Amino acid sequence: MQAYFIELISLMAIFSFAIVSPGADLAMVMRQAVVHGRRQAIITSFGIGASLMLHVTYTILGLGLIVSQSVYLFNLVKWLGVAYLIYIGVKALRAGRTEIIISEQTESGAGRRQTASKAFMLGFAANALNPKAVFFFLSIFSTVVSAHTPMAIKFGYGMVMATCLILWFVGVSAFMTTPRMRSAFLRASKWIDRTSGVVFIALGIKLATEKAA
Repeated sequence: MQAYFIELISLMAIFSFAIVSPGADLAMVMRQAVVHGRRQAIITSFGIGASLMLHVTYTILGLGLIVSQSVYLFNLVKWLGVAYLIYIGVKALRAGRTEIIISEQTESGAGRRQTASKAFMLGFAANALNPKAVFFFLSIFSTVVSAHTPMAIKFGYGMVMATCLILWFVGVSAFMTTPRMRSAFLRASKWIDRTSGVVFIALGIKLATEKAA
């Protein structure tokens, strides 16, 4: 059980930086809250969380299939995962301050009624069709999680990650939609990206040296 706990902590250390870094999902939830209200933004957050479980499911099943077919191929996927972690770390270090602009034209649509199903599917589809998510989950599960970890435990990791993601975006919906809070968060975005970059690169190098040893 201790090994599984260490795996979960390692996953969450990476994932926590990934979810707080300003990106497309954050911008969408903020816009939903401003345009359609906090309730719709929270529903969209659940859509994003459900999409995360989709990514986790095909990642776990796909890696399981790769392991059953070829250990060499699985090790290749691991090295690609390490390389991707370092890549997104460098990209985060080079990123400037993030701007999330909610135009007056967008805000003028606030009176339009949006159904719960549409709000949910907006979050689900936007995240599910994001190719960056595919590489991200493949990289962290192939590098951090052992091939011998039971599938049920792996899905448990996914549930913890999805829950944390939903809670983060619910918090965004509730507290970061006012101009002052949004401005303060975006001012800190550059340092969030830099910290994330250092963490991703350090982890990538650590995993690379462990595998090379």
